[in-house]
Amino acid sequence: MLQLNNLSKIYRTSEVETTALDNVNIEISSGEFAAIMGPSGCGKSTLLNIIGMLDTPSSGEYLFMGENIAGYSEALLSNIRKRNIGFIFQSFNLIDELTVSENIELALLYHSIPISERRDRVATVMDKVGIAHRAGHMPSQLSGGQQQRVAVARAVVGDQAMILADEPTGNLDSSHGQEVMEMLQALNEEGTTIVMVTHSPSHADFARRTINLFDGQVVAENIRAA
Repeated sequence: MLQLNNLSKIYRTSEVETTALDNVNIEISSGEFAAIMGPSGCGKSTLLNIIGMLDTPSSGEYLFMGENIAGYSEALLSNIRKRNIGFIFQSFNLIDELTVSENIELALLYHSIPISERRDRVATVMDKVGIAHRAGHMPSQLSGGQQQRVAVARAVVGDQAMILADEPTGNLDSSHGQEVMEMLQALNEEGTTIVMVTHSPSHADFARRTINLFDGQVVAENIRAA
């Protein structure tokens, strides 16, 4: 699905140059579940942002579905991103003024989908993640675990091929964190590619492969036995 070849990211100011990623080479196949781990500041979020086309590399290649997109404009990247990638964030990123169903439906407004189909898709995905009974509630009326279920539903309602999850359990207790990981595992078993940043070794164990970063470089990769 995606391949990073000698990819680097350097942030520059007038006085400081910081290398966030240093000649990273990673290939992730369609249907894979990969966890990215490493200490704070090692480049995990930068890597996820580049994979998600929210940031661009300073050098190297980024092949997405066989197409080198490293030099694409933001408009082109945005179109590819909307069609193919869903995001789950640690802080949920729900809109307080919208109900559960409206927050999920928002992800479909950028697509040319009739309103009746949008509502059907939202209803289906709410059932899938067990949040249908909260459809008319506001985010402030939900627990942290329920809010993350809404975020998962929003990420998958457009049938995106890949989900990027940045510390998806970071703001949850262990019980709700386990529930979210089981949802991600179920989505992966249905064929969705998942790339997740996590600090939790136990949550990384849900992934088939773990990629360890240190100082912007891939220092180890481990494949879990089936």
